[in-house]
Amino acid sequence: MSSFRKRIKDSSSKSSVILANDLDSVNLELLEKHTLKNIKMLGNYLCAIKFNFHLLLPLGEKSIKKINKAAHDSGLQTIADIKLNDIGNTNMVTLQRLWHSGFDAVIANPIMGPENLSQLVKNAHDDDRGVITLVHMSHPGAKLGYGLRVQDPTSGKMSNIHDLFLKWSYSLHVDGIVVGATVPKLIELSHKKVKGRLDIYSPGVGTQGGDPKDALDAGSKYLIVGRTILNSKNPQLEAKKLQELTLRS
Repeated sequence: MSSFRKRIKDSSSKSSVILANDLDSVNLELLEKHTLKNIKMLGNYLCAIKFNFHLLLPLGEKSIKKINKAAHDSGLQTIADIKLNDIGNTNMVTLQRLWHSGFDAVIANPIMGPENLSQLVKNAHDDDRGVITLVHMSHPGAKLGYGLRVQDPTSGKMSNIHDLFLKWSYSLHVDGIVVGATVPKLIELSHKKVKGRLDIYSPGVGTQGGDPKDALDAGSKYLIVGRTILNSKNPQLEAKKLQELTLRS
């Protein structure tokens, strides 16, 4: 099996849109059915599908395996968006469960520190899976945390915590970073610093106010889009418009 970064790159030849399948109003008994329907209905306009904690918890392993298989059969990569951040042993057990369930990548929080993050990346890459780290989220309150000033333990210099997370991410060879579409200037700065060593994933398009074209022009490789597609009157048309935008960029 090829690396996650190569697999999602290959999938992005048809689109660089990732569906955030963060359903919040579906009856739990219908959750699997609706998710499979989204894969079938929207798969041609996507390169991957992302699942958040609140979707994974009620589904269970059997349903998750079925969903991941359906996504893979449709040519999509699958990402577990659990913002993983724990001690090394717990991280490793979590990864084993995720890979066993069929996921291709995990989103993790670099606040765990470079030692644990390095171990996480090694474990994932040994199994041809991927790690995507949070550098700056897309919601309005994100700047309160990701903009905090901290001391770089290596250089002793003060910097924003998102700059430290970025440094750890590219130096430890993660596959991608999350930088919200709502902060295009930070996307541009991050794009210049990483120099192609990883890819930028941008959530927050549409509903949270992020402009997809601005994010792509600034250096985002993948757009993570949820409610803008799922809550539209015509989800297929909305996904197709975003797909076409990514192919032109």
